[in-house]
Amino acid sequence: MVNSQGLTHIHIAVRDLERSLKFYQEAFSMDVRYWDGPAMVFLNTPGSNDTITLRQAEEGEPVGPGGGIAHFGFRLRHKEDLESAIRHLVDAGGSLLERGEHPTGAYAYVSDPDGYVIEL
Repeated sequence: MVNSQGLTHIHIAVRDLERSLKFYQEAFSMDVRYWDGPAMVFLNTPGSNDTITLRQAEEGEPVGPGGGIAHFGFRLRHKEDLESAIRHLVDAGGSLLERGEHPTGAYAYVSDPDGYVIEL
């Protein structure tokens, strides 16, 4: 067993780097930590240690569903904010895919502009 502190980052290829950067900044208030050249940016949620790396996909590179990532999740600070979070993500350029209930409460799956699935 690996003793870890949990997920540290996710790195995704995107079709339009500026569009995806705008989405994650508007949807989750993520801050740019740093750029690694003109085609890769590292973001994190204020006050946290999470990191999402957005990289401009190369020609023909898989992006979105089927690109190797089933989904990734963000835990809301307050579960009762789910509906407002969904509206905010849709307003930022995402899409609602599914919502439902599981033993720990309500959830939703939304997608970003490239079709990556995000669980709330």
